[in-house]
Amino acid sequence: MRLDMWLRNSGLIPRRTVAKTACDEGLVEIGGKRAKASVEVRVGDEITLRMGLRVTVHRVEQLPAKPVARADRENVATLLHSEKIEL
Repeated sequence: MRLDMWLRNSGLIPRRTVAKTACDEGLVEIGGKRAKASVEVRVGDEITLRMGLRVTVHRVEQLPAKPVARADRENVATLLHSEKIEL
């Protein structure tokens, strides 16, 4: 599954276009390397998101084919680390 689709379907980013833009701007990493929107995501990958003043690291648990309900999002990705950037 493409990274931008996974970010959308998991609910971490609200729209696919926003996910693609985040990837293009270098705000998304897989395994510590900058990732393009078209990169394939696999179960077990660690995805780092730098959105606003927050850096989060998530482990991929599932590859949902369609957007998941808010109540089920915890089954799609596990939050490993969250950090607020101080200015």
